[in-house]
Amino acid sequence: MKALQLTAYRQLDYVDLPEPVPGPDEVLVAIKACGICGSDVHGLDGSTGRRRPPLVMGHEAAGVIAAVGAQVTGWSVGERVTFDSTISCGHCEHCRRGEVNLCDHRRVLGVSCEDYRQAGAFAEYLAVPARILYRLPEKLTFEQAALIEPFTIAAHALRRSPVGLNDTAAIIGCGMIGLALLQVARLAGYGRIIMIDSARDRLDAAGRLGASDLVVSSGDETVREVLDLTGGRGVDRVFEAVGVAATVDLAVKVVRRGGHVTLVGNVAPNVPLPLQLVVTREITLHGTCASAGEYPACLDLMARGLLTAGPLLSAVAPLAEGADWFKRLYDREPGLMKVVLVP
Repeated sequence: MKALQLTAYRQLDYVDLPEPVPGPDEVLVAIKACGICGSDVHGLDGSTGRRRPPLVMGHEAAGVIAAVGAQVTGWSVGERVTFDSTISCGHCEHCRRGEVNLCDHRRVLGVSCEDYRQAGAFAEYLAVPARILYRLPEKLTFEQAALIEPFTIAAHALRRSPVGLNDTAAIIGCGMIGLALLQVARLAGYGRIIMIDSARDRLDAAGRLGASDLVVSSGDETVREVLDLTGGRGVDRVFEAVGVAATVDLAVKVVRRGGHVTLVGNVAPNVPLPLQLVVTREITLHGTCASAGEYPACLDLMARGLLTAGPLLSAVAPLAEGADWFKRLYDREPGLMKVVLVP
């Protein structure tokens, strides 16, 4: 089969690889669309330590069942599906609690790190456990379904920090996850949503998706602007969707006393924390990882048009051209948001 392989850091090759054979509890999916995630782009240069070559990356995908393992029931060849980016064991204590994202044996598709190596979906075929499959609503295209995973991450992050009706929220970072957070937050009942980013084109996209206020990130001035927008009080909830020191610091400084900060971004392994502000203002910090059962709700909401992937999709391109699109994303080409590759 054809696949896009990270052969070495900063080197992606379109190669021939053996077609995977599904295990007894797995299905073989013929991949029809796979989105390039920001984590894949960051993994291109080795900075995250979670994309160690040689590796086929990709975890935001949809396709058609091509074969089923001997022990698989309830699934048939030809069904249109997507799947969780996380492979959970289904048996550990966390899985039994429904915390599949915290599974003791958790693996992520398209990731190779110190603990494991798991092939991803930038390929013609991928074998995945049947337990992580979800059927696609008829109205969704494969390209739309390939973008469902960021919405599930956003929905899970929203669940980590309970919303009060008409609360104010700030979302730091207007990439794919930030704009998905914006859409889910509007449905969740936030009355005012302030979007913060350094890129004007991304803020404009947030404005088109219904953000209440757009703030260009510019150091201490950003804090003053958010406080001015909230009468000096700060926002009730902050969702940090970048994952670097400056934006974590900003999140703590714009939340109100007694407010909540949810850390969604995951780029820098370590960041400084303004500890005294967190302690003396009694701020609650939430970590959030992947998703845990939000796929059905997000698929339904997208099929009904309440969540929309269209404005976030910049291009659909052949998998064979993937290396060029990765470079354009890595170089932060203006106006480029989400690219979906088609085998």
